Amino acid sequence: MDETKLEKLKAGDEALFADVVREHHRALLAMVVPLVGHSDAEEAVQNAWIKAHRALPGFEGRSSLRTWLGRIALNEAKMLLRKGGREACLTDMFPDALAPDVLEGRFDRRGHWQSPLVQWDLESPDSLLMRDDLSDCLDRILEAMPTTQRAVLELRDTAGIAFEEICNELSISASNARVILHRARSQLVKLVDHYEETGEC
Repeated sequence: MDETKLEKLKAGDEALFADVVREHHRALLAMVVPLVGHSDAEEAVQNAWIKAHRALPGFEGRSSLRTWLGRIALNEAKMLLRKGGREACLTDMFPDALAPDVLEGRFDRRGHWQSPLVQWDLESPDSLLMRDDLSDCLDRILEAMPTTQRAVLELRDTAGIAFEEICNELSISASNARVILHRARSQLVKLVDHYEETGEC
């Protein structure tokens, strides 16, 4: 957003604010769903818009508008979690901590795949059905993940949020965040491997 529009927004241009809501609402929802689930995401984002509207005159532009709005939305989501007593304890998130690492040996020293990924053939009805079945399996895995684990995975791999910002917003250390992300990715890879071998979740 250019400086002229930003100044109009800060001065209380309601039509421009409505445009900002339309532009960013879905992205903010996607950002908070991993924390509070679909049922509470709308409430968290609505609260965020109210607070953002009040705080706009003081917005200094040190970060992008999207980042600023995202920080407000994540704070609102965390407040909902605290009210509901649903904050996850990190020590309860890794019951499989001693299990074999399914990602080991899949990447070289530069972080590239050792073997190229195989592209699924989606031309046949059977292949399309397999894709939908696997998608359902992945949804169930994500729903069953502890709140913080799913949040780190989706904020990093789906929303593309910077690692440092994720750590700041979720109040976790970089080392914990990396372990959480690694475990979450491992669960997904393990599921895909199992599905390809058996055709079942």
